[in-house]
Amino acid sequence: MGKQFSPFSKESLMPKPERLEVFKHKGALKIGIPKEILLEEKRICLTPDAVSTLVNNGHEVLVETGAGIGANYTDKNYSEAGAKIAYDNKSVLGCQIILKVEPPTPDEIALINPQSVLFSAMQLKTQDKTYFEALSSKGITAIAFDYIKDEHGNYPIVKSLSEIAGIASVHVAAELLNNCNHGNGVLLGNIAGVNPSKLIILGAGNVGEAAARVAIGLGLNITVFDNSISKLRNLQYNLGKMIATSTIQPKVLQKQLMRCDAVIGALYGKTRTPIVVTETMVKRMKNGAIIVDVSIDRGGCFETSEVTKHSQPTFIKHGVIHYCVPNIPSRYSRTASISISNFFTPYLLKIGERGGLENALRFDKGLQNGVYFFHGILTNKTVADWFNLPFRDINLLIS
Repeated sequence: MGKQFSPFSKESLMPKPERLEVFKHKGALKIGIPKEILLEEKRICLTPDAVSTLVNNGHEVLVETGAGIGANYTDKNYSEAGAKIAYDNKSVLGCQIILKVEPPTPDEIALINPQSVLFSAMQLKTQDKTYFEALSSKGITAIAFDYIKDEHGNYPIVKSLSEIAGIASVHVAAELLNNCNHGNGVLLGNIAGVNPSKLIILGAGNVGEAAARVAIGLGLNITVFDNSISKLRNLQYNLGKMIATSTIQPKVLQKQLMRCDAVIGALYGKTRTPIVVTETMVKRMKNGAIIVDVSIDRGGCFETSEVTKHSQPTFIKHGVIHYCVPNIPSRYSRTASISISNFFTPYLLKIGERGGLENALRFDKGLQNGVYFFHGILTNKTVADWFNLPFRDINLLIS
């Protein structure tokens, strides 16, 4: 037989080492935590334990003096955890990554270095166009932590803070019902030989479910109203108990309101919260009954609601005590701070392991969902439509 020819050389047929993708490590993260300056905001994004974890993983954390006081963490707590204490906000806001609970003020944005990364709430409904233009002019990458999704498509930080608000709303109602706060002297519980207290919950979402869970534990007589049958069904399933539920029908709701000791408003709409309890309905409630309007940050679901603050949380109208404080979790700043910190820490570690934010965004669609500015380019269509600003898809920017 003649010599056979092969189109492949001997070298091309030999096994070769596989080339794997190698992440480019960009060094340790430098994280800044400024003191919250918004009135009555007492939460902080990282606890001392979280700071210790980050420092032990090679990252640097700079904390402005007094930043943790509202959550009862001292500068010494942070210093012992490995953080550096800064005595001015300029150095903290000059860090590579900035963590805030509330959105930065115009003065704070002015101190942020170009191309920095900002994590905070966005609070679209309270912002104006100049806020977004200021972020854009600095080329900032801004991430709204309340828009970040987990692997199941949920919003973990929103759910966590909603649970705090829901649980707190029952505690607030219980506190206001006593004689010292002009209430009816009713104990929000179930005592042998005494009819159980009556609580109404408007809304079967995360806040409503958390409130219902506490109410069941106290043995209260509760009714939950929502116009979504699916939400009401899911609520009963999650609670593992067949509680009284109803769609929102004015006549039915009015009868329940006349008998209740307290009512919690936990309804939310896409824009403004719908008003489902009219002033006439409130007039027919018992003197000394309690309204806790958790949805006040979106307008409230009671016609008589007016925004109050933590230092003066209540007012009385038609004999009914109204509690209409936005940002209820800040009332329990230590618990809320731990919850926020538990959310942030894994993401910061992941960003470090991935070699920087851009690599982390490529591999985490949920984190990507929170980005509304990428190097100064607006990537959130809702913001773009709201303020008539140019918008680009983030997938085209990080691919």
